[in-house]
Formats: sequence, C-alpha cells, structure tokens
Amino acid sequence: MSSSFLSCRTPICPPDLLARAQAAGTPRVAIAGANAPLPMQAAKEATEAKVMTPVFVGEAAEIQAEADRLDWDISAYPLHATTGEPEAAIVAADLCGTGEADVLMKGRLHTHTFIRAALRHEAGLRTERRFVHVFYISPPDGGRPLLITDAAVNIKPDIETRQSAIHAVVDLLHALGVARPKVAILSATEDVQPAIQSSVEARELALWAAANIADAEVSGPLALGLILSTAVVAIKGLTADPVAGHADAIVVPDIVSGNALAKSLVYVGGGCAAGIVIGARVPILLTSRADPPAARLASVALAAILQNR
Repeated sequence: MSSSFLSCRTPICPPDLLARAQAAGTPRVAIAGANAPLPMQAAKEATEAKVMTPVFVGEAAEIQAEADRLDWDISAYPLHATTGEPEAAIVAADLCGTGEADVLMKGRLHTHTFIRAALRHEAGLRTERRFVHVFYISPPDGGRPLLITDAAVNIKPDIETRQSAIHAVVDLLHALGVARPKVAILSATEDVQPAIQSSVEARELALWAAANIADAEVSGPLALGLILSTAVVAIKGLTADPVAGHADAIVVPDIVSGNALAKSLVYVGGGCAAGIVIGARVPILLTSRADPPAARLASVALAAILQNR
C-alpha cells in the first residue's frame, strides 16, 4: 500500500511554459536510444505540441515499430540507425556537436553511458562550465515554479560545481523572464556553524555570488523552512533577507538532499518536474523511466526556451 503522504494529483505541464516554448520555436532534438515506448511517446506528444522536431537515433526497426504502435508517420524526420547503447549515445551527442541537432535527449540507455558520450571532447559539447542538472518544479495549481540543483548528476558537488549551479539557475531564470532571480543556498540552519559544513560553504558561495553574479540575489545558508515559508521568515526575524521566503531556486549541497527535496515536491506536493542538464553547448534532457508524460513534455518545453533564448 502506498504512503498516505503521497499526492493524488496528476501532474500537468504548465500551460504558460508550453506557450512560451511554442513561441520560441521547434528545436531539433536528438533522441539517443529512441527505440522504446517512453521516449517515442514523449517525442510524439512534444512534436504534436510543436515544441520539438525529432531526430531519432537507435535501433531503426524498433524505432519504426514503436512509431507504428503509436500510429505515427515518422518518415519526414531524420533517423540514424545504430546498434547498442554506446553507439546511440555517441551518434546523438555528435549530431548536437556538429550542429545537426539543437537538444540532446536520453532515450532507452543508461545514464552513465549517455553522459559519458556527451562529455567526450570529440562531441564538442563541453564548455568552461560543469554539467549541472536542474529541476524546474511547477506547483499543481499554478504559481511560481521552484528550481532545484543538482539532484541527478553531481553526487557531492564541490564549490566550483556549485558556482556553476548558481550560474545555471540564474541563466535559466533570466531566459524565463525573471529579471533578478532569488537563489537560496540550502543548509540545515541559517547560521554558519563549523560542525555543519554545508552552512560554511553556503556562506562562502553567497559571498562569491555577490562579487561575481550580476542581476541576482543569492543568500545562504538557509534552512528549507526559511526558503519556502514567509511565516517562518517572520518568526525568525529575517524579513530583511531578499531571498528568504521568496526563492526562485535552491542550490543543494549534495545529490541526496537535492533528489529527496525534488521528489518530495513531486510525490507529496503534486508538482510537475521538468529536468534539464545545463553547462553544455546544447540543453541536455535526462529523463527517467518514472517520469510522467507531463514532466517529459515540460522538459522538452524548457529546453526549447533555453535553446532559443
């Protein structure tokens, strides 16, 4: 029996996010390992929503069989036949590196195989920044979304990686029209305590951001209650902090806290979580088998907005 804490809400792709993506254009999305039901269903829905043009990569016969099952004529779209996971990942990444595709999307293959292909120097996707995963989580009844990084790629990001994470969420929020994003650095306390390493590093990151990040407010350390609740902010007397209670994004200290926080907002809060990897020359979509259709569509929409900014 499932936990009573679980939300019964069915996630929906935010209409405003979809509309913004449709206005941005239709990027060519290279789907590495498209030969499976979930990536093909996601590609069909996103194509019909006019937020992507698919570029299929994988086992050709299986891709065609999935298209037939969906009653989808894919003859107008490129299909690159490959054999096995490593080849599919490499070919899809290289298509993005050579400009034949604008977005890289994970299909049916292992995450480490997919990311390793994207990180290859030969793919031409690396930049001076680290790869950072960002969840864009929308509340079930509308309202301001919340970004969380890094909940899927970097296990225990060092200071430099979290600096890249701050850059990533600020850039994404700017692309979404937020003129001065508010970024919270998560810890278990708002006080710097030497015994809590995340609090020490959060203060270091906030001071670094003040000197290096333009058009954003960055504050830390902040505990989760202070990030989410204006009532808690008032009780603790931190109303002068521009981020507390008003955060647009949360930078977490490790993958465990980030993943737990993001999944809580989805499974308990009923949110829709679009996931994207930032830091490469193209947006990278790292979808999960457990992602509902709405989250997959929202992920593609987010990539379309970011790629066409």
